[in-house]
Amino acid sequence: MVMDKRDRELGMDRGITRRDFLNGVAVGVGGLMAADPLLAALTEKEFAPEKAADYYPPALMGMRGNHDGTYTYAHRLRDGETWDVDGKAASTNESYDLVVVGGGISGLAAAYFYRKSIGEKARILILDNHDDFGGHAKRNEFRAGNRLLLTYGGTQSIESPGRYSKQARGLLTELGIETERFYKAYDQKLYSKMGTAVFYDRETFGEDRLVPGLGTTPWKEFLAKSPVSDEVRRDIARAYTEKVDYLPDLSPEQKRAQLAKISYADFLTKIVKVHPDALKFFQSYTNDLFAVGIDAVPALSCYEQGDDYGGYAYAGFAGMNLSEEPEKEEPYIFHFPDGNASIARLLVRSLVPGAVPGTSMDDVVTARANYSKLDQDGSPVRLRLNSTVMHVAQTGANEAASEVEIAYERGKQLQSVRAKNCVLACYNGMIPYICPELPEKQKEALAYLVKAPLVYTHVAIRNWTAFKKLGIHQVEAPGSFHTYVALDFPVSLGEYQFPSNPEEPMVLFMLRTPCKPGLSQREQHRAGRAELMRTPFSTFERNVRDQLGRMLGPSGFDPSRDIEGITVNRWAHGYAYGYNSLFDPDWPEEEKPWVVGRKRFGRIAIANSDAAAIAYSDAAIDQAYRAVSELTGQS
Repeated sequence: MVMDKRDRELGMDRGITRRDFLNGVAVGVGGLMAADPLLAALTEKEFAPEKAADYYPPALMGMRGNHDGTYTYAHRLRDGETWDVDGKAASTNESYDLVVVGGGISGLAAAYFYRKSIGEKARILILDNHDDFGGHAKRNEFRAGNRLLLTYGGTQSIESPGRYSKQARGLLTELGIETERFYKAYDQKLYSKMGTAVFYDRETFGEDRLVPGLGTTPWKEFLAKSPVSDEVRRDIARAYTEKVDYLPDLSPEQKRAQLAKISYADFLTKIVKVHPDALKFFQSYTNDLFAVGIDAVPALSCYEQGDDYGGYAYAGFAGMNLSEEPEKEEPYIFHFPDGNASIARLLVRSLVPGAVPGTSMDDVVTARANYSKLDQDGSPVRLRLNSTVMHVAQTGANEAASEVEIAYERGKQLQSVRAKNCVLACYNGMIPYICPELPEKQKEALAYLVKAPLVYTHVAIRNWTAFKKLGIHQVEAPGSFHTYVALDFPVSLGEYQFPSNPEEPMVLFMLRTPCKPGLSQREQHRAGRAELMRTPFSTFERNVRDQLGRMLGPSGFDPSRDIEGITVNRWAHGYAYGYNSLFDPDWPEEEKPWVVGRKRFGRIAIANSDAAAIAYSDAAIDQAYRAVSELTGQS
């Protein structure tokens, strides 16, 4: 790559991240590093990279999430090739009680519930196309200075555990997770005196300017420091501070119905009457939760989120008299240092003894998983990574089927196994391709649910003194490549201690959702996914360095000196698709596409967060329980 002066100033020539990645594995500029045991495993006659002594995906940097190699064969199916493109699958002569397709939380939970229902001797195989288990519950590790830094590459937290179902809550309890422990583990005071800033970028707002005090400084005072027009300042302040009923002639029920059919962008411009230029300020506030901007999110959904952002996110509702107050949530503190990757690791610990050492929710945090233990001969439960399922078919007619044959690609070899039952815990959008015998109506329903693309970028930095100097712990950046930047969640658990001293290394979270304003939610997801898959790691790295330098440079941050590592968790198929009243019909319950799509098909059941149309871990667990209950006849 040819570098200019600005590239070198940003540190693009530094060795820590100047590398390409093959299947998540570092590849030197001169070619494959044959000495690397991971790479050597790629050339073995028997493809078994997990057996290499140094196989440890959580520590890999670069492009992670849906890393290269996870989608190669899946995309060939999508593009119309038949599943047996390389010849008939060779049987492994393995037979199981259950095969689970997908090693995320839902797939792991399905294996757990099935074993609990059938018995400890149940033979179970879990297949996953990634090089690590957990699905979106991804663990990222960094080494910065002399310390280990842990963070999440996907699923963040246990959201409102008090509202979990009996089954989901029971699973956490059986795994040894005591959620009340997080009230002590999560340091709720560390950032209490540090606020939020807005970074106005020159491409969107005419100049680069970081303005602290969002949500804590009086609006007129905060906006006076912002590079926007007087009219925009006035309208934003008015929308936040004036308690006006903008729909005075409607009942609360009528207001809610109207707000469900108008976007938050249109609510602000057409009902609150703010200047159109003010939308630049608000545009990305919905990105984190909905993965699209305010043009594609119903105003009612924004109202129902309540005060999630410390009083600054959603303006215009204070005087609307909508009757029902937004439900008060539990604090957002139920968070392992690696997010819900610890839930996945605890599930694997239970299913495959010896794979994740330890006995408690404390020691799982720093336990080093032994990937060579995941797929051992003689083990009742086996977890086979780097294996893309290509075809799932029953032997015999639907209800009369006696078993299921599952064909998968592993190491460029097509292999097959048989099972009494199968749970498809993969993306709904992939199921019609790997299980084409499903009824057409069901396949159409599965395809309707277009998952949201998003990126969780994590950056290890030498220290976080620039944030301390500014008195902030998070930044809204509505026009930037990454629209949100924050210091990591302050959690200390077991032997892991969070870097609470600003002089210590820290991990930054940076969010990107590749939205395409003006399109429907589903079309934005499709367009954003295409963009995401075209974007190389080098583009992410340069934008990370450039954005942090422009935001924090005046406070002493130097991206060339202070960045220790970058991991880009690319989720081309991220959040589960949720109902959107702007674009979706008002289906009866039995016709909702996620309800139609998750129907059992003989010995094949479906379990994932897509099947609930809710992108939360408890939904994934609940759907696993439902799927297993359908197969076993127990509930």
